[in-house]
Amino acid sequence: MLGVALALGDMASAWQERHLPSVRAAVPAKVAPASAGPDARSARRSDTAARDRDLIVAAQTGNTMAIQSLLADGASLKARDAEGRTALIAAVYAHMGAAARLLIQAGADVNLQDNVQNSAFLLAAIQGDAETVRLALSHGANLRATNADGDTALIPAARRGYVEVVNELVKAGVPVNATNNLGLTALIEAVSMGDGGDKYEKIVQLLLDGGADPNLPDRGGVTPMRHARQRGFHGIGALLFKARGH
Repeated sequence: MLGVALALGDMASAWQERHLPSVRAAVPAKVAPASAGPDARSARRSDTAARDRDLIVAAQTGNTMAIQSLLADGASLKARDAEGRTALIAAVYAHMGAAARLLIQAGADVNLQDNVQNSAFLLAAIQGDAETVRLALSHGANLRATNADGDTALIPAARRGYVEVVNELVKAGVPVNATNNLGLTALIEAVSMGDGGDKYEKIVQLLLDGGADPNLPDRGGVTPMRHARQRGFHGIGALLFKARGH
């Protein structure tokens, strides 16, 4: 029996000598992690781009829960769509105030501008969103920023009759005598484009109190007072007269 065992052992040793070298060669000494390959890197980039796109969509639709989840997963607040809009700009464009404020509080830049140079701050003023304007101001909004029309935040707010927004912007120090590409100031816009009612009278007074020049004319040489007279706005005319407008 001992002889049989020895014979079997010799046979096993012979098999190992013949076959183990080829088996060892077939097994790599160290397997590289899958994440190191180009396909894995491409997949990661694809996942990141998808998260960024989803964040913009969530902002546009006001889905605050999705926004929080995507930010936690690493979605970028600086990512842009084809129009150059960040998630924050997209939220303000879509009148999704709660989503916009969430993004600002999460660190979104209120001064980044889209392809037509509108920032979230400028858009909030254009749309009369006083709460978002206040939050943007407290997060470093550029008071001198203008869009492709040359409008500051104050000019369209005055034109559209947003008393609360105008008040916030004047207090913050947005230039009251700045002109847009048409050569119009916030005061001229309020007088020439408004309806002369109570809210526009309040806006005119806010602008005058903030240092607006009552005699700064438009490119046609027409002053705010002349605009008021031409339109029969006696209340606004009285305010301008008191401020020494002519």
